[in-house]
Amino acid sequence: MRIPLSWLREYVDLPAGETGRDVQAKLISSGLEVETVEQLGAGLTGPLVVGKVLTIEELEGFKKPIRFCTVDVGTANGTGEPQEIVCGARNFAVGDKVVVVLPGATLPGDFKIAARKTYGRTSHGMICSAAELGMGDDHDGIIVLPPEHEAGTDAIALLELVDEVLDIAVTPDRGYCLSMRGVARETAIAYGISLSDPALLDVPPPNAYGYPVQVGDPIGCDRFTARTVVGLDPEARSPIWLQRRLQKAGMRPISLAVDVTNYVMLELGQPLHAYDRTRVDGPIGVRRAQPGEKLTTLDGAKRVLDAEDLVITDNSGVIGLAGVMGGANTEIADAVRDETTGEVRGTTDVVIEAAHFEPVAIARTARRHKLSSEASKRFERGTDPQTTSAAAQRTADLLVLLAGGTAEAGVTEIISPSAPRTISIPADHPDRVAGTEYGRETVVRRLQQVGCDVYGSDELVVTVPSWRPDLTDPNDLAEEVIRLEGYENLPSTLPKLPSGRGLTGSQQLRRRTGRALAGAGYVEVQNTPFLGEAAFDQLGLETDDPRRRTVKLVNPLSDEEPAMRTTLLPGLLATLRRNIGRGSHDLALFETGLVFRPTGAEPAPPRLPVDRRPTDEEIAALNAALPEQPRRVAVALTGAREQAGWWGKGTAAIWADAIEAGRTVAREAGVELIVRQDQHAPFHPGRCAALLAVVDGAELLVGHAGELHPRVVKALHLPDQTSAMELDLDRVERASAGPVPAPRVSTFPVATQDVALITDASVPAAEVEAALRTGAGELLESLRLFDIYTGEQVGEGKKSLAYALRFRAADRTLTAEETTAARDAAVAAATAATGAVLRGA
Repeated sequence: MRIPLSWLREYVDLPAGETGRDVQAKLISSGLEVETVEQLGAGLTGPLVVGKVLTIEELEGFKKPIRFCTVDVGTANGTGEPQEIVCGARNFAVGDKVVVVLPGATLPGDFKIAARKTYGRTSHGMICSAAELGMGDDHDGIIVLPPEHEAGTDAIALLELVDEVLDIAVTPDRGYCLSMRGVARETAIAYGISLSDPALLDVPPPNAYGYPVQVGDPIGCDRFTARTVVGLDPEARSPIWLQRRLQKAGMRPISLAVDVTNYVMLELGQPLHAYDRTRVDGPIGVRRAQPGEKLTTLDGAKRVLDAEDLVITDNSGVIGLAGVMGGANTEIADAVRDETTGEVRGTTDVVIEAAHFEPVAIARTARRHKLSSEASKRFERGTDPQTTSAAAQRTADLLVLLAGGTAEAGVTEIISPSAPRTISIPADHPDRVAGTEYGRETVVRRLQQVGCDVYGSDELVVTVPSWRPDLTDPNDLAEEVIRLEGYENLPSTLPKLPSGRGLTGSQQLRRRTGRALAGAGYVEVQNTPFLGEAAFDQLGLETDDPRRRTVKLVNPLSDEEPAMRTTLLPGLLATLRRNIGRGSHDLALFETGLVFRPTGAEPAPPRLPVDRRPTDEEIAALNAALPEQPRRVAVALTGAREQAGWWGKGTAAIWADAIEAGRTVAREAGVELIVRQDQHAPFHPGRCAALLAVVDGAELLVGHAGELHPRVVKALHLPDQTSAMELDLDRVERASAGPVPAPRVSTFPVATQDVALITDASVPAAEVEAALRTGAGELLESLRLFDIYTGEQVGEGKKSLAYALRFRAADRTLTAEETTAARDAAVAAATAATGAVLRGA
């Protein structure tokens, strides 16, 4: 909402010298978000005056029309002689009053005006358009003023070019601030001064001879006021002050009747609509639309109506979408002069509608038809139902004043009975909410300032004002007291954390996982949890792959991604590709998040009530309808794992790095992964590892890692040898034995033994390693595969695996005999389990 400071001063007697910045600070302190204060006319200096066009000479020989004009500017030029000006605009004629800027002036944007020669003539100044003066975006023509203004009049004051405009971001619960009246009330409270309420008008009571109105839906429309004004001058134009206020508030002047309804809406917050009475057939009605009914709205669009749409009707059918936009068949007609007779035809009689509509109905209609208007924006946030009669009276008064009409005595007002809303609140409730002591007197005073009637002592009974539909419970009232007393005055109190309420084991594991992967050189990313069928095709998943069974969204953000993800890889690989496209080639990314794996056996979710808290049984039924949502961690890497430099060659990222990332995650849970060869999309069949953990004595698959399949790499436009890993964190946690114990550092020396074993080429190194660990016993501290050899020396179909075994005892220095015995036991176990033979034996 744009609030001109000059307009605001009409309702609030601000202290002398108070600037827009000062008002901004006050309103922000009371809880309104004033985003900017725009300085209109900044840098504008005169002379800028009204001029009367005396002569126009059309200059020939140029590519565009150019006119040489003489303009009477009174004595503003110091001589009283006509001012000679070259102008390219063609929307004015001899005798018109225009805005002239004279040499020596400066326009907004530091545009200095001086006499200059152009198109073969010397132009002493400029005839101005609205855009050049910062009044709007109209570059097509210059400003033509009403004829009553004398030549030489100061145009800066006449057009109110210097002003300050507060731009307020109004939240949905503060709809009353979408009006000058609402912001003026907040300003008056902030300054502690009185308010001149523009809604306090002498309004005649309703009578039986007003324009006939029939409300068929009293829930959708609980108040409807109609007034009639006749005998309007169809040629009457909106005065400059009215146009300028609309422009400063961000609205475009259109015609007098429309401008007046928009002005009153901005002033009081009550949207209005004016009908050409000659185009309305019979009584005005309010009802729900019938399916299939059609309406052409004022924007020219033909709309098919829904049964939930609230509409305005007459005997001919629908003439408007209630609270959103009127119909084209009853709009105010522009004045048109008959060139033969000289007669002016246009709207002379209008019916003014001021109604209160149910907010939800208007919001749904506006969204259903994708038709947001200034009226719907206010209705859906809640307007003041008791302002309709004052708004209709204000509109009628302005039309009579500016267009010479007559307001008929008939007043129609249809009201559905309703009681004011009351709220009971302990007097110390705001104190307990804020953690400070305000006292009953302060609470009562602040609630009365926002328009509430307050009764009682310890237990207050508060009657909420009609313009505050957002005040529904004690906490809303407490918020009013707190914001008006100043959020900055609240004490800083740190919350006390109850013992035993820290991070859960799962949360701690996720944090350790993130820190470990970041320490290993991976960068965390966060992707949206949506995907489409194309992602599964790119990953090469079979048609019966369970990852293709997804949860479909009823209203997806993108039609290309209508489902919830079942794996983290599509989003992670898309991020990898995007960064590669922007010039990064050595990448290691990781992500943690939920995936959604429906089984197909989930029951239909219950429809929960909205008028009460769901029961525990209803919440349990809702949870039962949810798909499985395991938490996953995934990595993707490509390019160099270690950079090359003067220190030596770099190392390329390979499938082994992806497997090591899985081990890194598992170590944070105190889990030792079992690595086995596997075939699993989207990985290369010869470079894919299944990652397993032992749970309750049985092996459990927790993830996969390896190099992506060449077809997948090609489909995703990724570099060759791109690798990835995806792990189920929930399963890893299940395999964990509990908190990871801190390592115990022995003070005794380590003993190292190397062994090289020859096995069949088909025997996985992981099986040999597992056997060595089992046979070596508790003295084994660590085991590392440091070499793999295949060739003539070991024979065809064979391979040599070289391991480094580290032995250490916690209480003594090991002897050579003890380490040799442990090594021999490890070799014997490997021989028995895999058929391995000690090389060189």
